[in-house]
Amino acid sequence: MELKRINDYTWEIPKEGDMKVPALIYTSAKLLESVRRDMTLKQAKNVACLRGIQRKSYVMPDAHQGYGFPIGGVAAFDMDDGIISPGGVGYDINCGVRLLRTDYTERDIHERRAQLLAEMSKAVPAGVGKGGITRLSRNVLLEVCAKGAEWAVENGYGTREDLERTEESGRMEAADPSYLSPRAVERGIPQLGTLGAGNHFLEIQKVSEIYDEQVSRVFGIDSVGQVLMMIHCGSRGLGHQVASDYIRLMENKFGIRGLPDRELINAPIRSQLGERYYKSMSAAVNYAFANRQMIAHWVRDVFAKVMGSSEGMSQVYDVCHNVAKFEKHKIDGKEREVCIHRKGATRSFGPGREEIPEIFRSVGQPVIIPGSMGTASYILVGTSEAEQLSFGSTAHGAGRVMSRHEALRRFRGEQIKQEMESRGIELKSTSWKGVAEEASGAYKDVDEVVKVSHKAGLGKLVAKVVPVGVMKG
Repeated sequence: MELKRINDYTWEIPKEGDMKVPALIYTSAKLLESVRRDMTLKQAKNVACLRGIQRKSYVMPDAHQGYGFPIGGVAAFDMDDGIISPGGVGYDINCGVRLLRTDYTERDIHERRAQLLAEMSKAVPAGVGKGGITRLSRNVLLEVCAKGAEWAVENGYGTREDLERTEESGRMEAADPSYLSPRAVERGIPQLGTLGAGNHFLEIQKVSEIYDEQVSRVFGIDSVGQVLMMIHCGSRGLGHQVASDYIRLMENKFGIRGLPDRELINAPIRSQLGERYYKSMSAAVNYAFANRQMIAHWVRDVFAKVMGSSEGMSQVYDVCHNVAKFEKHKIDGKEREVCIHRKGATRSFGPGREEIPEIFRSVGQPVIIPGSMGTASYILVGTSEAEQLSFGSTAHGAGRVMSRHEALRRFRGEQIKQEMESRGIELKSTSWKGVAEEASGAYKDVDEVVKVSHKAGLGKLVAKVVPVGVMKG
């Protein structure tokens, strides 16, 4: 496959054959090796063949092979002639990250890290198939999916300020839970307020470096040593079921003829089935927002119990990955509404966009990029440049380079725990298997991923944080 180097952090697959646009890959020489080994580049090329695609098929610095679209794939489609694809959103709809700041320093909590994690594991159920401590009726579940984080705040989980600092204010208005299948509802009822497994986590962090003091102060990140809380989870079984349901429905309705990959099954955006998927996906997005809202509330309760106070634990921001949205962008000099698919990618809007909360609008949207277990994570700020480079998108994490099966073959959970503790990081998990699967060696170097994002202009570095306590599902 021909790959044309544009600069140190940008490569292009030129338009050829059935491709309607080129594919653009944001990476470095160091990271490029991993995407050459799997199907990432082939998948990016396949996406470039889809109807109505605009500008380019984009690949973020943390990209790896996914279902249909690469994870780390971004594409925009014309509203009239374009498509919407579950493979361009992903199975864990609105898997996302929420960041809370605190007034505590690492010294304040050092002796209580294990206790904080122990109490969090009681307050927030984690692990494969775990049910929540909240029991919902079907009607309440549908209300959650309609209102998102707003439902959680109305029912005593957090504050209105949390909503102001959440993407979409914690609620996608297009949601229509009546289009959810009975099985999706059934799977969602017991899992609200749960962390799940895989790469989902709660992490107690401390600020280790600040790169932009002005922006960090706007975000509430004040000093090196400050303690933050990061929450990473999504829509659990409900979101997975929505993806499964609509992949099947779209294949039955439209078939796979003409597609470069059957996993790219899709529907026209303006079709009845395309609109139903968008409304169902939005309902799953709202479920995930409510999920993180409840978990954030319980994390504050734990700090109040263990530390004596949760005063000052305001939200920095909540970003979602794995989503399709209708957004306005300049294309060929004209502002147009398009359907943006961000699969394993974070929105990274620059200053002035009306979608950004007013408190951040002068500097840009907070961008949260978590690392792998035991490594650093980063806070960036969106850039106006990114809106031209990637429809305002950047990486969403470190990105896997190794299957979970291979990670289990290579790593042992007990050894990883010992290694992390030798570096002063407390670890609590429901499963040694889960720890081995999520070993940092199974992921790309997040420092390199973030460097590419910064150097390419997709997001500007604000602060680096490192873990002091990790809770895994």
